[in-house]
Amino acid sequence: MAITQAIANAFKKQLLEGDQNFSSSGGDVFKLALYTSSATLNSATTAYTATNEVGDSGTYTAGGGTLTGQNTSIASGVAIVDFADLSFTGVTLTARGALIYNTSSAVTDAAVAVLDFGADKTATSGTFTVQFPAFTTAAAILRISG
Repeated sequence: MAITQAIANAFKKQLLEGDQNFSSSGGDVFKLALYTSSATLNSATTAYTATNEVGDSGTYTAGGGTLTGQNTSIASGVAIVDFADLSFTGVTLTARGALIYNTSSAVTDAAVAVLDFGADKTATSGTFTVQFPAFTTAAAILRISG
């Protein structure tokens, strides 16, 4: 079992079909769920699953947290998406990766992207924060270029 960072293949098709809306005003609702190293997540992941998701602790509950502050931009032919960092407080958990998914698209809980943390990340009676990269064409969490 492994977590492999990737944009979900199904998401790419859904973009072309108009099933994903990242608009900061009136766009879809996106969530981020955390997973243990026992999870199998990759480009073939199509939807949120509770299998091998970290357990409820503190403010983390099944399904994860709602992403806020979504923003889009385009520069030098690269379209980018950003979200505000997401923190879970009062948690004791170990996560190896995460799944960003859309809770309001035409496809139920549609997978967007798999995040591989590169190693287990742990919080013990503390705060677990997923920090998104800079909102630039070279670093944004989601980038589309031609």
